[in-house]
Amino acid sequence: MSSIHDFATWEPLLRLVRDSHAEQLAAPGGCFSGQIGLGSWTLPAPQPHPMPGRGLQVADMQDQFTAVERVQDALRADGASSVSYMVETAPDGRTLLHVVDLGPAVEHGVVSPFVGALLLVDGAVPEPWRRLPEEVPGVTPAPSADPALLERTLRERLPDAIGATEEEIAEAEARLGVALPDELKALYRVCRARWQDWSGDYAAQERVSEAVGCELFSLDGLYVADAASRPCPWQFAADDAVVTSPDAAVQGLVGSPGWIVFGDNGGGDRLAVDLTPGPGGHTGQVIVIDHEQTIGAGLRADSLTAMVIDRPSGWRQDREADGPPAVARVNTHYLASVEAAARPELEVLGIGWRNGEPVSLAPVAGLPRLRTLTAIPGTLADPLEIAGLKGLEYLSLGPEEWRVLLDAGAVPRSLSAAGIEVQGEQHPLPILDLANELLALWDRPLITRTVLDADPDTGR
Repeated sequence: MSSIHDFATWEPLLRLVRDSHAEQLAAPGGCFSGQIGLGSWTLPAPQPHPMPGRGLQVADMQDQFTAVERVQDALRADGASSVSYMVETAPDGRTLLHVVDLGPAVEHGVVSPFVGALLLVDGAVPEPWRRLPEEVPGVTPAPSADPALLERTLRERLPDAIGATEEEIAEAEARLGVALPDELKALYRVCRARWQDWSGDYAAQERVSEAVGCELFSLDGLYVADAASRPCPWQFAADDAVVTSPDAAVQGLVGSPGWIVFGDNGGGDRLAVDLTPGPGGHTGQVIVIDHEQTIGAGLRADSLTAMVIDRPSGWRQDREADGPPAVARVNTHYLASVEAAARPELEVLGIGWRNGEPVSLAPVAGLPRLRTLTAIPGTLADPLEIAGLKGLEYLSLGPEEWRVLLDAGAVPRSLSAAGIEVQGEQHPLPILDLANELLALWDRPLITRTVLDADPDTGR
């Protein structure tokens, strides 16, 4: 058996849980759950308070690090990235440790082992991640685009730079599967931006960044920012929508085969040449892909030449997808009713806390584009009305609402993924059992649990 299922792996962590949650675990049914990953973890131990005038030291948290590292070592040995766990007090008073393997069909939740999205169809991605750019007739390069001027300007700024050969540019095009625009070729003819060309000279690298206006990737580091390059968990991605207004410079996509990333702004946001602009844009414009956003991009300059010569300091991005009609939130802060959300363009409907009685879904039955419904527990008057929503690909409900659908055999078969909305204090095991019922409907790998007795010598 894997060492991740060995009690010795978990013993230091269990000791921390018991010490930190003695009152919570004193009575039968008390539990604490969390997750250990290679880069993050949920641990109940309180934050130590250093002496006044002294900062927190590694030694102050050594017990926590030791407990986590033992589990992480077991994960690495198994080739795994994370594991969920639960410590509970059994009815007979024993302490039980549940090692939970969510498996390949479940995304991790915010607080494990409460689950994230259940992946009912292997490899399926939300609709925005399947969306390709629309063809926009009549778009052309901006008047400011001038490859010759760009090349002259950069040669003046970087007289000692080593440029790419035509063969190297052709190799990059073959690797990417797309022809580089003339401005991008002009840039790399002046400077191919390979680290070895600078011989470890950081000042030389800085001069290139200053001359171009960004941290320039090497010719070998160019990549296409398609939708797959911008992954996002289902429970968040399903809430997005691709919307491009009639005058938008940039299409509101997750990614595009025409977004060629060539640099970084120094803060983690990528700069790309856009070959698939919106109706109000230009072929070859420079866009910024914000690392804090999951969809869309902002306009930096209408050409690479303009970016290098005019030095714009920021960018602008329109977020049409944040509200009606494509995405609607029915709660105390946004829309007051489902009727107000019922538009033919509606793709995503979220129902949250609101004043008044639970709502009916009748107003949105039959809408042609509705694909995502999320509803926190107790907000639906009749969960069986979900049967009238024929195009759902993502559905997230409370446990009781899922129970109604399961008992009636009415879980929509159109779903690609599902979520369980957990509110307040709930024991994890019934949630895991419910998740397995849903996974079983699609013959997906189930969540498994290994239960370890933390009191093997008590005789109970």
